[in-house]
Amino acid sequence: MKHYDYIIVGSGIAGLYSALLAKDYGSVLIITKGGIEECNTRYAQGGIAAALGKNDSPELHYNDTIKAGAGLCNSEAVKILVNEAPDRISDLIRYGVPFDTLDGEIALTREAAHCVPRIVHAGGDATGEYIESTLSEQVLISGITVLEYCLATEIVVDNGCVAGIKATDFRSGLSEEYGCRFIILASGGAGRLYKYTTNSDTATGDGISLAYQAGAEITDMEFYQFHPTALRLPGVWPFLITEAVRGEGGILRNVDGYRFMPDYVAEGELAPRDIVARSIVSEMRKTGSDRVFLDVTHIPAIKVTTRFPHIYRYCLDHGLDITKGLIPVAPAAHYLMGGVKVNTWGETNIGGLFAAGETACTGVHGANRLASNSLLEVVVFSKRIIEKSQMQSNRAVPNTAEADCHRLSQQPAQGDIPLLNLANLQSLLWDEVGIVRSGEGLNRAASTLAAWQKVLPQPADRASYELNAMILNARLVTEAALMREESRGAHFRTDFSQPSPAWERHTVFKIAK
Repeated sequence: MKHYDYIIVGSGIAGLYSALLAKDYGSVLIITKGGIEECNTRYAQGGIAAALGKNDSPELHYNDTIKAGAGLCNSEAVKILVNEAPDRISDLIRYGVPFDTLDGEIALTREAAHCVPRIVHAGGDATGEYIESTLSEQVLISGITVLEYCLATEIVVDNGCVAGIKATDFRSGLSEEYGCRFIILASGGAGRLYKYTTNSDTATGDGISLAYQAGAEITDMEFYQFHPTALRLPGVWPFLITEAVRGEGGILRNVDGYRFMPDYVAEGELAPRDIVARSIVSEMRKTGSDRVFLDVTHIPAIKVTTRFPHIYRYCLDHGLDITKGLIPVAPAAHYLMGGVKVNTWGETNIGGLFAAGETACTGVHGANRLASNSLLEVVVFSKRIIEKSQMQSNRAVPNTAEADCHRLSQQPAQGDIPLLNLANLQSLLWDEVGIVRSGEGLNRAASTLAAWQKVLPQPADRASYELNAMILNARLVTEAALMREESRGAHFRTDFSQPSPAWERHTVFKIAK
């Protein structure tokens, strides 16, 4: 059996950045189920939030993050995030990430719920792609071992600590076990659960499923962020229209051309994402339409084409010149705030097992992620994971709040159960566990998902492994949402439409063993 110091699952920015840091302290293996370039972060159009401007400070960044998190942010983690942000931007520059500049300084833009411009971009609206390609090039020349088209299927745990990982190469059909000292789960979120999503096909919650099956704690899964503005054209993937478009002055209009956001909230288009997404849903229902429109025609065309070149070209390829016509948009699933429960060093309750990026829940996002904090979270806490791995001597299991952990329920079947397939799963989650929820709908979904899980076939290929992972993730999201009898941040229930002080706490699930 081959042995490595670090095994990293996933090849997004979290996995690549962690690998580049870890290679200075031992042997590194990256396991990725696609090619090294296939991940969600390459589609991140937004940017990285950091207090770099003259009128900004970590304190202001902290306040904005805490406010967006709706009472559930881990304040210690947020302080770490905002204070370490400038140094991590410097690290990325040293790796060669070409951030946009203006008059010789890093250009800063503003996005919703930020009080000042603090968003760092690369390539205008291609930040994720630029960072991903830069880091992947560094990994490929570094000598780090990369297993592409290989799916991690099981974490091997011995006496409360990781001992290795099992993985299958579906091109050859061979399965192997690899020993290690540390495992870092960095396989992204679970956006493919939903019918409409900005996520790539790789986002099936694999890392969360692996961690749960190994005995790790999973937290805050009810908080799924729906991006307010994804392109809505027949037969076209819901391409993300970054929040920065509204930050630069984009206006939301309904199908009648009316600017509706000021009717819902004083901040208008720059309100937090959950409010904008629900406002759009409400407006679509009022007008009987499946879309609204984002208007940038009043912004100088040269600014639109240079600031948002990817969006401009993508829309143009589909027959829409956004400098002259309105952009049809609607909300889509975007980002999971919950995930594998970790402390401020990225540690789980299993010794030697870490999680980073969207797979992890560090607590910095609380109930509603502040725009452009996700890429920042990746680099800040990945750095801390590697630092912590060098401090560990006995790899003791961190304390776990066992009494606060819940088990997935055994929901009785209700009526006829739909056929289990990916399309039905995505429709169920979108309809019943989406932007607006109710106890009745959540119960229907929980019952169906429990019944589906009982008849899941033994996984034999990538698609069946992914379906198993998605069913588990869907159950975690649904039962956490059913348990939380209030509305807070990205979680909104019509039967409990207000936040409750009693629910200023977290949901945690752990497998019964």
